[in-house]
Amino acid sequence: MSAPRPDLPRGMALLRDPLLNKGTAFTAEERDALGLRGLLPPRVFSLEGQEARVLENFRRKESDLERYLYLTGLQDRNETLFYRTLVDNLESMMPVVYTPTVGQACQLFSHLFRRTRGLWISIEDRGRVREVLASWPQPDVRVMVMTDGERILGLGDQGAGGMGIPIGKLSLYTACGGIHPAHTLPIMIDVGTDNRALREDPLYMGLRRERVRGAEFDALVGEIVEAAGETWPGVLVQFEDFASQTAFPLLERWRERACCFNDDIQGTAAVTLAGLLSALRITSRPLREQKLLFLGAGEAGTGIADLVVSAMVEEGLRVDEARRRCWFVDSKGLVVAARSGLPPHKLRYAHDAPQIGSFAAAVRALEPSAIIGVSTVPGAFDREVIEAMARTHERPIVFALSNPTSKSECTAEDAYRWSGGRAVFASGSPFPPCTVDGRTFVPGQCNNAYIFPGVGLGVIASRARRVTDRMFARAARALAARTSEADLKLGRLFPALAEIREVSVHIAAAVAEVAFADGLAGVERPTDLLELARAHVWTPRYASYLV
Repeated sequence: MSAPRPDLPRGMALLRDPLLNKGTAFTAEERDALGLRGLLPPRVFSLEGQEARVLENFRRKESDLERYLYLTGLQDRNETLFYRTLVDNLESMMPVVYTPTVGQACQLFSHLFRRTRGLWISIEDRGRVREVLASWPQPDVRVMVMTDGERILGLGDQGAGGMGIPIGKLSLYTACGGIHPAHTLPIMIDVGTDNRALREDPLYMGLRRERVRGAEFDALVGEIVEAAGETWPGVLVQFEDFASQTAFPLLERWRERACCFNDDIQGTAAVTLAGLLSALRITSRPLREQKLLFLGAGEAGTGIADLVVSAMVEEGLRVDEARRRCWFVDSKGLVVAARSGLPPHKLRYAHDAPQIGSFAAAVRALEPSAIIGVSTVPGAFDREVIEAMARTHERPIVFALSNPTSKSECTAEDAYRWSGGRAVFASGSPFPPCTVDGRTFVPGQCNNAYIFPGVGLGVIASRARRVTDRMFARAARALAARTSEADLKLGRLFPALAEIREVSVHIAAAVAEVAFADGLAGVERPTDLLELARAHVWTPRYASYLV
């Protein structure tokens, strides 16, 4: 009889390890060698047979939240089976594993909690962060996603419930980018919550205190970033769902000192730029001639504008000319130069113009070719707005990007119907196909999952020391290049989700190209960057445990 691999636990310890457990797929020989005889039903199933059972149970659930909990339980038991099923069924399962369902899961996190995942670092751990990181059982972490839970999707402060976001994001790193789950780490930074309802909830799992801010908060985050770099040299750190007043300073402080990025600023910018580049293949006008009007002037909106400006500069505009083509409306109306007290990220887009109070009035006055919603104000792109866009542009570009679906500025059907089927539409959350005036549209989802897994894969493959805006710009163009004419004819500005792993490989190659060209790579440049990326892609399949 073959001998078991010497590095494996035996018996129930093996079945309880989700990274190693194969469940009913353990062969008869493995069961004998690993002390599993009698601990499993006698019939041996293939991975495909197990997946069929998962799908049957998944489809039997009556709500997406139940499906989320079912998949979470599967992930906690058998990661290979979880990811195999997710990869094979991305279109139906991504909205369950991530947005919009993850938003509801974050709101109910303390009531739904079943098993811990990731690391919890609280303000009470200051000075001991290295000890906390040392408790993580995986020795080779290559990407970590961390949040403080203050700005979860469009839902605001969810405190400790924000942990659902790093867990979900890292699931997509693996499913969409092929990064091995053992190399990922979700982190929740608990510094309290200003959500009074959470603090008063007897089942709330986080610190029941108001948020710690200022120097004490900065010191804790700094300790985490520095300790992570020492514990796992070269680890990629993703800042996720921090509030704007925290996100911008964090990124500016660490972007030149650590291998890090902010997905809400840079990832959202890249996927939106990719969507715009695809949309312009429909409108047949160059980016440098577009006028963009944003509803919402936080980290997502200004991050998009910054990347669009850099792309316009590549097309021949000066920086000031490019910025003049990006306008913002916030809660106080049109952002103009005459307004006092503007923060730096808004000030560079504050132009000389009369004050305008409403978004609809701004659309009429500015006649933008594209409107981009990052406001979390549901229905803000109403009939008046869409019809105004359609009056001045043959193919108006309408991006309603707020998450979750309940916060979207408009639905896909409304955008198509009110524009007479002429809108070029994309959304942050998924919308189903719809038929307007006899024509069926398949709206594209402007989902960061098209970008960050490929960026992470490229950083890991090239061992890049930093993550730069140039990498995100190249990632955007690589994504847009993968959108086919067939996609565009359906109204979809992005490739089908079923293609996302191959898309991520191409994005990774583009990111690696920048790393090598800019002297940021930690390995020698190979001849074929696509093969370099593919060599780092993990495929969920069972290996033999016998030698």
